[in-house]
Amino acid sequence: MRLSEQDLARLRFSDDGLIAAIVQDVAGGAVRMLGWMNREALDLTLSSGEVWFWSRSRQALWKKGETSGNTLTVESLALDCDGDALLVRARPTGPTCHTGARSCFEPNAARLELGWLSDVLATRRDADPTESYTARLLASGIERVAQKVGEEGVETVIAGLTSAADPEDAAKRKRLISESADLVYHLLVLWQACGVDAGEVANELGARHAQR
Repeated sequence: MRLSEQDLARLRFSDDGLIAAIVQDVAGGAVRMLGWMNREALDLTLSSGEVWFWSRSRQALWKKGETSGNTLTVESLALDCDGDALLVRARPTGPTCHTGARSCFEPNAARLELGWLSDVLATRRDADPTESYTARLLASGIERVAQKVGEEGVETVIAGLTSAADPEDAAKRKRLISESADLVYHLLVLWQACGVDAGEVANELGARHAQR
């Protein structure tokens, strides 16, 4: 994880010595927060592998999560075309926003960003099975979880064929959307049961895209 010498030469800090740093969750692409870095914060980020910022209100360096424990582990950094903003792709530990929310921005559900759902399911794993369907399903064993993925897959196929046969039927389209949501949810529960992180699947898809 580093910036090339060419990228470092292209850095354009503002008159007050700062550059915008947009933090993106590698698991699903959600934007977690916007912070500001001076050169020292950037150097600390590059050397430590964890995100550092410059606080404009306190006029001091700070490491994200230094008090809350909700750190950001850097996967990669990239400059925008003008060299005056950084994209920090990171793996968050816990919520990112100071309010306790997962992100300072709402999840973009229209783009099917799944990192937020993966995080929620992780918190439900140890919940009371009498109060949480996710906990109850995980407690039932991997065979049952896998069976549910298969069942929802079949239901989605049927809904897709039905909707394709009559694309103007709003009810059939809604059923396809509903069954697809069930399938995605149960697939993520299967990942939880098998210890697979959503980011690993995202990385695999990214690698396949790069090969084509």
